[in-house]
Amino acid sequence: MHVKNLNPEFCRKIRQARREAGISQSELASEVGCKQAALSMFEQGNGTKLNDEVIRKLSDKFNIEIPQAGEGFADNNPPRLEAAFHPVHSGFCPNPECPSNRIYVIDNRRLALPERGKADPVGGKFCAFCGEVLERSCPNCGAAVHEGAVCSHCGQPYIAM
Repeated sequence: MHVKNLNPEFCRKIRQARREAGISQSELASEVGCKQAALSMFEQGNGTKLNDEVIRKLSDKFNIEIPQAGEGFADNNPPRLEAAFHPVHSGFCPNPECPSNRIYVIDNRRLALPERGKADPVGGKFCAFCGEVLERSCPNCGAAVHEGAVCSHCGQPYIAM
């Protein structure tokens, strides 16, 4: 069974289950064998970003049934995704739609800049704005997070746009 291009509601159920379990996107991505950026886009409703095997692993982990063909599959126009960045001094929010992240453009490239201290003003586990589990290291390479929108170790944005 081919499970790509799922309904955005299924994707959001996975996000909600992950949040309720208190697992970060990086942790879950590592566990199921995908990139954090792809999981982030999937959770925002883009059901085309993960392969069948990863979708089945997510479904099994959180005991959420995958919709059968024809019931709950999206059309060929995935939802428009907004990207965002996160605060770096403490934990940062990986949710691209979170107001704790400021979107900007440089050299025709959209990036998200974490606004220091907004998502994690007290050193907690969850974002103060949207409730997402905070990231404390680069989701791409695992290096310590620093000021800016791009990791100085691997050169990848902290948040996928």
